[in-house]
Amino acid sequence: MRGRMDNHVEMSYCRFEAFKVLAKNYLEIEWHELYGEIERLVEEIDMSPADVAENLMPKSDEEDVEVCLKRLVKSLEEEKDNSRKLAEEEEKKKAEGEARRNKKADQ
Repeated sequence: MRGRMDNHVEMSYCRFEAFKVLAKNYLEIEWHELYGEIERLVEEIDMSPADVAENLMPKSDEEDVEVCLKRLVKSLEEEKDNSRKLAEEEEKKKAEGEARRNKKADQ
């Protein structure tokens, strides 16, 4: 019987070892002075391998390794800022909800 089958595949986030494979494939490099900063960021920030690869792909002939790696660093830092802001907003909402519950309990 013909039909459709959905297949769910669990994908992990990109960590440094996976980043190095992507950098070798897309940029043909095995090391760069930005690797230390990138290692710190990819271990701290949850970004998919596809998003990392998107940042590593040169967008024009003028873009070199340096441009691509700096774009990745910028993207990771922006993601870190967004995650921090989201966590702060969630904490604020939680505190406001707690304050409302306490106020109702006091009445």
